[in-house]
Amino acid sequence: MTTSTADLAAGASRPIDPAAEARDERLRRVSLIARLMRRPELGAVAGLVLVTVFFGLTANPAMFTLAGLMTVLSPAAQLGILAIAAALLMIGGEFDLSIGSMIAFSGLVFGALIVVGDLPLLAAIVATFVFAGLMGAVNGQIVIRTRLPSFIVTLAFLFILRGLSLVGLKWTTGGSTQLRGIGDKAGQGVVRELFSGQALEGLFAWLAQANLIAKFPNGTPTVTGVPVGVLWFLAIAALATYVLLRTRFGNWIFAAGGDPNAARNSGVPVNMVKTTLFVLTACAATLVAILTVLDAGSTDARRGFQKEFEAIIAAVIGGCLLTGGYGSAIGAFFGAIIFGMVSIGLTYTSFDSDWFQVFLGGMLLLAVLFNNFIRRKATGER
Repeated sequence: MTTSTADLAAGASRPIDPAAEARDERLRRVSLIARLMRRPELGAVAGLVLVTVFFGLTANPAMFTLAGLMTVLSPAAQLGILAIAAALLMIGGEFDLSIGSMIAFSGLVFGALIVVGDLPLLAAIVATFVFAGLMGAVNGQIVIRTRLPSFIVTLAFLFILRGLSLVGLKWTTGGSTQLRGIGDKAGQGVVRELFSGQALEGLFAWLAQANLIAKFPNGTPTVTGVPVGVLWFLAIAALATYVLLRTRFGNWIFAAGGDPNAARNSGVPVNMVKTTLFVLTACAATLVAILTVLDAGSTDARRGFQKEFEAIIAAVIGGCLLTGGYGSAIGAFFGAIIFGMVSIGLTYTSFDSDWFQVFLGGMLLLAVLFNNFIRRKATGER
């Protein structure tokens, strides 16, 4: 029995069966609210609103001035750079518990290249990033080739790098655990301004003259500019979000974390993706090290202590699953801001700042529970 062209044309023009559309989820229309509820960063946004309301009711109003907001954004930016990189790696199905120790070790390498090696600032920065990238690649290759959990491999490097930082500092300084004089040796110039100090100072001076922001009686603005680290934070968040949502590499990250075997069968270079993500986390830690070392003018063995856990907390608050394949860079962005608000906001209240870790732990638990609840409601999971 043959099918005529007329029959095919009639079939093509026949309307879709509503029952078939209901059965096939690919044809099912999803409302805007349902799509928003499926976004991984929803819990972080809700948490940010909750924290803002809490401090709005309990904190000194000075917290919400321009100066107060800059005070909050400074620690949030440093953590956020780490959290975004950690979020990408978690979406790819892996962990890096060595990024806090990498901050200390990269700070040692950077400081030694400037103070002992007498390298120009730009050369020292490039060399430090290359070295950190190699360390990240080593982490990734050990995980891939041995098939050991990245949790175990990077936990080992957490102690190795922390110990090397301590030993290296004592060897470089002749017994001290702090290397000083980096700020003086680094000098001034455009490269220094990209990694240290305040940006947009001219804009803030103009805003003060126009009476658009607060200023001192002598006309100087109470906030002279935006910390450079905050601009790095914003740029990295925007770039990571674009990569995840608009590029092939972003699709590869989700595929590698969701089901590595299926991803390989589909042609995704899973090993390359995961190694690249380990390199990115090491470079993110190095960027934070350079920013903090240049601002402080020195480095020490405890720099970056426990930052790996704070970064993972911010990523989880931002919607990343520990099992991989799900998460958001912008969620980690909001998670870091929540961290900054809690860490600094308590100093504007009558609460003892020792409650900081209690607030942070409670925020982590609430965000995970909220994310799981919303995701199940939106997807129909049980």
